[in-house]
Amino acid sequence: MFMKSEMFVRGLRGPVGSGKSVACCMEMFRRSTQQEPSTDGIRYTKWAVIRNTNPELRTTTIATWLQWFPENEWGNFRWSPPFTHHIRKGDVDMEVLFLPLDTPDDVKKLLSLELTGVWVNEAREVPKPIIDAATSRVGRYPSKKDGVGPTWFGVIMDTNAPDTDHWWSIMSGSAPVPDHMSEEDALMLLKPDNWDFYDQPGGMREIRGDENELLGYENNPEAENAENLPKKYYENMVRGKSRSWISVYVLNRLGSIEQGKSVYEGFTEATHVAKESLDIGPMPVYCGLDFGLTPAAAFAQRLPNGRWFILRELVCVDMGAVRFAEVLRRFIAEEFPNNQISIFGDPSGDFRAQTDETTPFEILRGAGLVARPAPSNDPVKRIEAVNGLLSRMVDGNSGFLIDREKCQTLTTGFLGGYHYRRMQVTGERFEERPNKNKFSHVHDALQYLVIGAGEGRAMLRGQNAMKPGNAKGKWSPFGKKKRAPRAAF
Repeated sequence: MFMKSEMFVRGLRGPVGSGKSVACCMEMFRRSTQQEPSTDGIRYTKWAVIRNTNPELRTTTIATWLQWFPENEWGNFRWSPPFTHHIRKGDVDMEVLFLPLDTPDDVKKLLSLELTGVWVNEAREVPKPIIDAATSRVGRYPSKKDGVGPTWFGVIMDTNAPDTDHWWSIMSGSAPVPDHMSEEDALMLLKPDNWDFYDQPGGMREIRGDENELLGYENNPEAENAENLPKKYYENMVRGKSRSWISVYVLNRLGSIEQGKSVYEGFTEATHVAKESLDIGPMPVYCGLDFGLTPAAAFAQRLPNGRWFILRELVCVDMGAVRFAEVLRRFIAEEFPNNQISIFGDPSGDFRAQTDETTPFEILRGAGLVARPAPSNDPVKRIEAVNGLLSRMVDGNSGFLIDREKCQTLTTGFLGGYHYRRMQVTGERFEERPNKNKFSHVHDALQYLVIGAGEGRAMLRGQNAMKPGNAKGKWSPFGKKKRAPRAAF
């Protein structure tokens, strides 16, 4: 379907070894052979091939191209920038420029070109504005003043699976628009009717047990390009790899790969991720907040028997305290209209900034949200408080469950996205504090929630966790119950 499409912009997402890059190489050459000849009888086309860095362009993209269009058959390749392969074969005159995006000058080169088409290789590494710029440079060669314009022009892209909040994921419809995104920004990520995205089947598929636990992997009979791969290609590939790596590169699922040591090594998907959606009970809801320009919130309930259910997350990007307070207020009103809310935030949010006399807690109060500083900002104490919940068992069940669907960033963080970064030294050495990335903010928020609710104090005193509050009787998180009225903030 990707090759048959006539769309102006086409994207192809698939696992390693599925033939994505080769398909794009063949598509460029095919379109060049279909170009209407100019008055001199020659089919002229000019292409740009984009990769995010020079090393990856040379070792991966160009290597793939020359595998199929070797110099001894298709003409010399110019190895001085801009890397160029000018193919003249029969009536085809095809000029291909290979451009990295390491520097602003590299981007300027793209913006100055007159092209037939563009191939963006590994598009998940390329910012959306570059894609937009590429669409403005195609359809300009060959020029109509020379007798004929381009028969076809456009942008083709290939990629391994990106993150859920990536522009590709949102535009393709594979992931929803984030709640925090403004209506104006969301409109920019609506898929135009002349764009198309295609997903290839995974190279393997999961084998699940009776309790939906992961038992292993098997070859996917629907996998593409399998006949051209070495024997046991995927079986050998998955050995020794993390589940997140396999999910992205073999199963073709949205996600991210982080290099480092997981902060919560006691977290296991089979034990701590709920197998079905968790309902919101009548008990109070605890909320933890992390401030800054990437603010985040986590929401959880402590059941009468002491189990903790992590129910929701709110993850924002490039958002100030005033706007975040309004987004948070609206989110709580929509998700927890009948619950009492207890909010705990980063204690540093109670200090006034040098440029503003208002603290984040005061801004929240102005939005009708009463929040208190968490008891500690010590990352060791906060992390250990969550670790205590991960090791808790209640009546033979895990004392900690997270709703994967509603807490995707938190879940991915638990699975390795929230980690200690590996130090650039020989051996297994890691930094002492968790890496600051898109997973760390919502995990900080969860930690403030946990210690604010009392788990941290109990851990520091060497006591058992605080006993549940006033909730009485039994309640099932999987059953639909009428919620109790929520107290005012």
